Amino acid sequence: MGIENTPAENLQLIVPNLHRRYSGVTATNRMVAPKLARLFRSAWFGPDAPEAIARIGIADLLRLRARRSPVIWHARRNNEMIVGVLLRGLGWPLKLVFTSAAQRQHTWITRWLISRMDAIIATSEISASFLKRKAVVIPHGVDTERYAPPADRASAFAQSGLPGRYAIGCFGRVRAQKGSDVFVEAMCRLLPRFPDFTAVMVGAITPEQSGFANELQKRIEATGLQSRILIMGEMPIEEVQRWYQRLTIYVFSSRNEGFGLTLIEAMAAGAALVASRAGAAELVVEDGVNGVLTPPGDVEALVRALEPLMHDPNSAADMGARARARAAETFSLDAEAERIAEVYRMLV
Repeated sequence: MGIENTPAENLQLIVPNLHRRYSGVTATNRMVAPKLARLFRSAWFGPDAPEAIARIGIADLLRLRARRSPVIWHARRNNEMIVGVLLRGLGWPLKLVFTSAAQRQHTWITRWLISRMDAIIATSEISASFLKRKAVVIPHGVDTERYAPPADRASAFAQSGLPGRYAIGCFGRVRAQKGSDVFVEAMCRLLPRFPDFTAVMVGAITPEQSGFANELQKRIEATGLQSRILIMGEMPIEEVQRWYQRLTIYVFSSRNEGFGLTLIEAMAAGAALVASRAGAAELVVEDGVNGVLTPPGDVEALVRALEPLMHDPNSAADMGARARARAAETFSLDAEAERIAEVYRMLV
């Protein structure tokens, strides 16, 4: 869909994505923006635009200055808030919205930018507690049609060509913050005792993290598990979705996190969850029901949580089925979009 399908003068919502590198923020934006485009005349400004939403360029943005009715500018990063504040200061008729997933004290510049917003959304109560102003709490949602269990998980895994019968995965950028080292160490201890399992890590390795990733690879090779612990790097989103369907167990090993979108993606695909208490894990995971919660950075606790599930994959499959049901009931993308729309309606 192009901007010619949604003339600039008719726009109600601009979704800025002012970040060149694909990230979790971009992923959440890409999922919910097409849903919002069904409710408001919307356009995406920046790279990585999803289908089913118009694109707006700089020339279209410049033309918006002359209109009288307001346009919502929904930022998710500091640079997007800065651009929104500057444009409004120069006469653009913008209503500014910011979504915060951070679970930490904000810098002075972020606090100042937040004070300039017309509405604030937080992805959890914890995130809201750091904002120092009223926020509407709206958890992230997941597209439960795209992220769905396979017809046959065993066949889905067999198509990968990897050894064993079951997959255990940890997705996200390879770095200490994500607990990639915690996952690798747990796998080095467990996989020799569970020959039916293969571990996969999917996510980008940035240049500054290449040394960290190399150390992980050396640890894997030292245990002789290089064919069963695979650091697969970044891949197209469609391929990532297929890998979710191959997992029996998903490990969320972050030491700290904003929300942790991979958690609800994995649960929608029907994987059992073993998650550190970071980000929104305690909101998403019902401990002992659809997953198991562990302390962040604790290898021993992760090993203890995984052992029973790896010993009894049928139990893990049952837990994954309950995870899927919770995702469909509580974390649907449609529900997230409608709640965001309610915030927009209050503004315009």
